[in-house]
Amino acid sequence: MRLDHLKVEQFRNLESAELNPAPRLTVLCGANGQGKTNLLESIWLLTGAKSFRGAKDAELIRRDQGFAVIEADFEGGGRDQALRLTVGSKQSERPGRRARLNGADRGRASAVAGTFTAVVFDPNHLSLVKAGPEGRRHFLDAALCQLFPGYLAALRRYARLTAQKNALLKAYDITPGGDVLLETYNEAMAQCGAEVMGRRAQYLDRLAPLAEANYRDISSGAEALGVRYMPCCEPGDPQALAARLREVRPQELRAGFCLTGPHREDLEILIDGQPGKIYGSQGQQRSAVLALKLAEASVAGEVLGEHPVMLLDDVLSELDDARQTYLLTRIEDKQTFVTTCDSAAFARTNGKLVFVEGGRVREG
Repeated sequence: MRLDHLKVEQFRNLESAELNPAPRLTVLCGANGQGKTNLLESIWLLTGAKSFRGAKDAELIRRDQGFAVIEADFEGGGRDQALRLTVGSKQSERPGRRARLNGADRGRASAVAGTFTAVVFDPNHLSLVKAGPEGRRHFLDAALCQLFPGYLAALRRYARLTAQKNALLKAYDITPGGDVLLETYNEAMAQCGAEVMGRRAQYLDRLAPLAEANYRDISSGAEALGVRYMPCCEPGDPQALAARLREVRPQELRAGFCLTGPHREDLEILIDGQPGKIYGSQGQQRSAVLALKLAEASVAGEVLGEHPVMLLDDVLSELDDARQTYLLTRIEDKQTFVTTCDSAAFARTNGKLVFVEGGRVREG
């Protein structure tokens, strides 16, 4: 996967910007608040996913403008391709994020997921270690949606069923035929929920050993990372999930909401056998997330046959010299975009310097 040209209009503080990236490393330099991360975010949106910063579509559009446009020429799937993404409403186009791939209207941006692939690291991704299970589930789901198009459909179906079942549980005592309806929801959830869990388990079987090896290398063997999937039952087995749903039915009726299933699972991240969120230092937590992200990129390369583009926002902060050197070595042969306030750390690389100031982009 290689991005050859990027053009952005009316996106956040970027009124009009063009970028001709290097085939390997492109370093986006500038002070805080100038638009470096915005440029990185625009590349990420080409994957069809939502903003990695949690922004709503309306927040992606430059103030007082009705829409933003992101255009990219890239090499993927063994051929040159062109992707145009419109955010907002442009005349006859419907609102939201819309995509055109190689001139053809693909509708919603999510329809092009898997066409342009990328892996992003953002300082907020430290929540993978520090925060609750929701972010770790999102990490798995975001990666799987790029690799397996059918996964997104199963995930959405399960989410709809969960919402419907929650509504039923809240009004169970006054709902005619509630018993039959609840059993119907549980049967459907067992099927699509088992599919979600099976994919997660298969993915982690590949991801965990790579992430653990990455962390061992990052720490020069001084520390060990552990990554453990914590499913509610045997992953991929609809009967096992159905049995678990029957088991917790009394508790769910008392609680008034769903208590088990893939929407309640977690991914345990350990550093030297201890919970990373409690005992890991800031540098160790950052190293753990980087190890996971590098592993995510490796698995994507194996599954898709081409390495995804790497997007690294403020990646070297709080890493010592040895860990910085390791990371720079790992990314040197892959197309990577890195943001920094100080380009000195990249002087030992052959990266192309691009300067971002006040929403303007200037190639060095």
